[in-house]
Amino acid sequence: MRKGRATREKLMDIAEAAILSKGFGATSIEEIIAEAEITKSGFFYHFKDKNELARALLQRYLESEEEILDSLFVRARELHDDPLHAFLIGLKLLSEMMADLPNGHPGCLVATYCYNERLFDSDVREINRQAVLQWRRRFLKIFEEIAERYPPRDDVSLEALADMVSNTVEGGIVMSKAVNDPKVLSEQVLLFRSYVKLLFTPVQH
Repeated sequence: MRKGRATREKLMDIAEAAILSKGFGATSIEEIIAEAEITKSGFFYHFKDKNELARALLQRYLESEEEILDSLFVRARELHDDPLHAFLIGLKLLSEMMADLPNGHPGCLVATYCYNERLFDSDVREINRQAVLQWRRRFLKIFEEIAERYPPRDDVSLEALADMVSNTVEGGIVMSKAVNDPKVLSEQVLLFRSYVKLLFTPVQH
């Protein structure tokens, strides 16, 4: 049983790295089983088809992502009771975590799946949609709490601001890869942090 779980995880690790590197369509079951050194029947024991593999990968990725975000922003709230200052700390921690990745961020499965959505069944597309909305809900809740104490200095939609967190991270990943400079992502997170700070910090008279 333990060996079976280990094989399944190995298959998913190989597949995830390949998909992030060259896309879902260009990743074949044959290359995955060759690298994993198992038979094709061994692959189909764990996943009935490529879409089931895609679904399992996405669910694992999202669980890991939620754990990371929880740890960062819960930790930040433990460090400061003020919602604005706690969020700014959380963004600083996120930026530092991104900067500490030795080879840069490997990429985001959610974004990769969006780029190739026609390759997936409706279940995978719905999981991906819910993943994006989960980020929106998470950060909208934070911004609503901040806005109660610190009315924004500009007329902005808090929902759009919540989406800007995703846009900043995803865009930073793309930019980092495009210019081959891992630090671009952490710099983008810090720039977003500066905007949030300016948006909610009261004007001093």
